[in-house]
Amino acid sequence: MPTNDPRPSKAQRRDDARVKALQLKQEQAKREKRNRIVAISGLVAALAVLAVVITMILAQQPDDSAEAEAAYTGDPVTLSEVKEPSTAQPSNGGIPVASEDVAGTTADGGTVVDVYLDYMCPVCGTFEEANAHQLEELRASGDVTVVYHPISILDRASNGTQFSTRAANAAAAVADLAPDKFLAFNDAMFANQPEEGTGGLTDAQIAEIAREAGVPDDVIEVFTQTDGDNPWRVYAPYVSALTQQAGDDLEAAGTNLATPTVVINGKPLDTSVYDWRIDGKLIEAVEAAKG
Repeated sequence: MPTNDPRPSKAQRRDDARVKALQLKQEQAKREKRNRIVAISGLVAALAVLAVVITMILAQQPDDSAEAEAAYTGDPVTLSEVKEPSTAQPSNGGIPVASEDVAGTTADGGTVVDVYLDYMCPVCGTFEEANAHQLEELRASGDVTVVYHPISILDRASNGTQFSTRAANAAAAVADLAPDKFLAFNDAMFANQPEEGTGGLTDAQIAEIAREAGVPDDVIEVFTQTDGDNPWRVYAPYVSALTQQAGDDLEAAGTNLATPTVVINGKPLDTSVYDWRIDGKLIEAVEAAKG
């Protein structure tokens, strides 16, 4: 039986299509809006988390503004013009250690072994590892004085924290105020030596290393004390003058300022003959220098 429902006219079909298209467009717009809201909300949340992480990281970073002002920046000075450790030699500012293993002691009429070092110098760390026991044996012999020169030629390699000066300044304080702990502190600094090109050890880390080496707290407090109204550390002028003196002395001895450098009775160690990386060679060189 034929239906009585008339077929939609062409105009009606066109209008229906337009309505449907409009509905689809509106629904698509709603979906896109929802997606944008979700995306923006996720981005805001991610940025908030990132901000918290950055804040936590920055909060954990030490304030190195004081560290960056540790080195002496005044006019050039000589050892005679600065506060030296009481145990330092008046001639070249080095810190002598003999059989008693106490800074400021010397062997009577014996052989002198000068060791020029920088606590940031990786080769100095290698030297210490290879020769600490040989230097100990030489000191124990009773006729050898080992003179330590903690200089600062690698401040430029510590990302602005002036680690070489801060470490040498601390060593000078220990040599001055706790001379029986100088060797232990020196050994501990190399045992915990930072990599060259990093910020080095913080003041707090140096303090902890000193504490573990037996340095009293009242001496450790001096590590970060400034020289009066000046921004640099108490012994920073000494470190500066000692570094300059080292350059002059090594030049006079016929070699360049570098670390580590070993000088035996005024003559630089001939590493082509006595390679200090080989166990026993340093002692061999000292024995040869004794004649």
